[in-house]
Amino acid sequence: MGYMIGVDVGGTFTDFSVFNQETGELFHYKDSSTPADPSRAIVKGVQDVLEIKKAKADEVVYLAHGTTVGTNALIEKKGARMGLITTKGFKDLMEIGTQRRPSLYDLQAQKPVQLIPSGLNCTVPERILFNGEVETPLDEEETRKVIRYLKSKKVSSIAVCTLFSFINPKHEERIKELIAEEFPEAYVTISSELTPEFREYSRMSTTVLNSYLGPVMKEYVHNFRESIRDLGVEVEPYITQSNGSIISIKETIDCPIKCAVSGPSAGAVAASYIGKQCNADKVITFDMGGTSADISLIENYTPQVSNERDVEGYPCRIPMINIITIGAGGGSIAKIDEGGALKVGPRSAGATPGPACYERGGEDPCVTDANIVLGKLNQKKILGGRMDVNLKLAEEAIQKKICDRSDLSIPEAANGIITVVNSNMVRAVRSVSVEKGYDVREFSLMAFGGAGPLHACEVAKDLAIHTVIIPPHPGTFCSLGLLLADTKFDMSRTMIVDGVAKNLAAVNEQFQSMIQQGTESLDREEVPQDRRKFEFSIDMRYQRQNFEINIPVSSGKISKKEMEKAICDFHAEHKRSYGYCNEKAAVQFVSYRVSAIGIIDKPEMKPAPLTPDAPLPKPIETRKVLFQGKNEYVKTPVYQRFDFVPGQTLCGPCILEQMDTTLVVPKNWTLHVDGYENLLIKDNEVN
Repeated sequence: MGYMIGVDVGGTFTDFSVFNQETGELFHYKDSSTPADPSRAIVKGVQDVLEIKKAKADEVVYLAHGTTVGTNALIEKKGARMGLITTKGFKDLMEIGTQRRPSLYDLQAQKPVQLIPSGLNCTVPERILFNGEVETPLDEEETRKVIRYLKSKKVSSIAVCTLFSFINPKHEERIKELIAEEFPEAYVTISSELTPEFREYSRMSTTVLNSYLGPVMKEYVHNFRESIRDLGVEVEPYITQSNGSIISIKETIDCPIKCAVSGPSAGAVAASYIGKQCNADKVITFDMGGTSADISLIENYTPQVSNERDVEGYPCRIPMINIITIGAGGGSIAKIDEGGALKVGPRSAGATPGPACYERGGEDPCVTDANIVLGKLNQKKILGGRMDVNLKLAEEAIQKKICDRSDLSIPEAANGIITVVNSNMVRAVRSVSVEKGYDVREFSLMAFGGAGPLHACEVAKDLAIHTVIIPPHPGTFCSLGLLLADTKFDMSRTMIVDGVAKNLAAVNEQFQSMIQQGTESLDREEVPQDRRKFEFSIDMRYQRQNFEINIPVSSGKISKKEMEKAICDFHAEHKRSYGYCNEKAAVQFVSYRVSAIGIIDKPEMKPAPLTPDAPLPKPIETRKVLFQGKNEYVKTPVYQRFDFVPGQTLCGPCILEQMDTTLVVPKNWTLHVDGYENLLIKDNEVN
């Protein structure tokens, strides 16, 4: 028995969730992030946690963390110097891209920054046809010359992506062998191993992104592992993947692109778990931290996963939880633009200097400053009293940067800042729900992150969502998700065939091949046989369509009846997504997907008995608060959240404070505490 630790590295704070396997205690902790080297905050936080718990480093039996290193390297364009090897005649594919344009009518739209330096996208004579036949054999001598050229240009990584390698990987595999002979120190990614699927631009883009991040992630992971070992922690750490699962450090080095958006995905995993506790099978997650807000949709207790999404302007064909991220956090900076309009974000004050009220030299008014001026946040101390804040500095920043450049008073400006940032988040919620064909009113809004509960009820009101769920420790929710994640390996193959019985054998052959690959991956992770499971799905489309819909299937050896059911499911999903279907049209099977899952031990949370007749706690203070849409401050009772016991009910307006967040409950909302200490907040004005 020992301690399980989950660590989530954010732009402003690094969060820790610690579970004692012997006592069942779940402990949460926050500390400031160290953006220059994220591992320093992790090591310091683990040390602090062990000291608080009077535990030894060798008692840590599990350590997992979500990393922003890959994300930051992409955003800041600080990846590796790299080269590309592809089929002769296709060296400009990364520059050409496809006809898809994010801003179709913007003649001044900027293309994404090229990740491959000029002159380092190279070609070799070879050609494999669409059916896997070799038309032009690989010219090995020319390939060696290209590798030597890239070595002379001091690249540290090489991406290899040739035409139709997803059908026949022979040439890519040989190029990898030649690189090992000529340039063994180079980091190498070949597309047929990383993402053996059709659409050459997406496949090449994913391969390039992986090679771009490889050396950066390899260095970070090495330093992190050594720092943890120096601390005395003996277990091999895990890293969160973008699909919400965890993988070992070795797998992270091989496929760093799988961790490109790893941090927010853990929050969706935890939200699924809490949703089951609350019997809420339809949830929209609202994770608002210091720098950004992450929004995702959960249906049937399962986060939605997309098999391709853009990462810094490039398509990435890796399974990722479908999370929309916007620049709206507690540190988002407010300003008056040239047209006299009030804008908030996406630029953030971050951890240093932070909002003006942090007393760290920040001069720009932020969302946190506005919340302190409005009385929603404690105007003296936050983080459970560990961090001082300065109301006067917040007012001065708003006066200087907003009021002096407009005709707004300080309260009006502060309320305006919150209105604008709430509107930004409402639009993001609609983009994952209403715009995808969902009725947002059928969902609950689960708010977490350090700032999520501050804004949750107001955002829900604007969306006509009548239930808000606040988990027990929302400010460290993503780190909790790291304790609830399983290990998972996603595999895919492309083989375009008609969805008819005569092709079943070929389809099942694809599945069986991936089951074998997944089994080998789980073997490397030393997952016991009784803790393994596999999930299967097929990407389907109507003939002559250009995009597919992913449909789950029951097994890796489907029968004719199961195939017919999958096609019926495709028609139904097509109608839900696009408003129509054609049940008489031929359906094609395009790509086949298998997830090999290793089930990890998780904390067991048991409900406490409900005591609805217990006397309500007394407020710790009464504070004047200016709510959204109001003109006057209202005297509002402030409580310590954990003074409440399961079963109790409280009517707003009120404020609940805790170490990692603050909850604002407006008038006409009622709060209920369930057996797991989740807060269920209902809008009384909704019938």
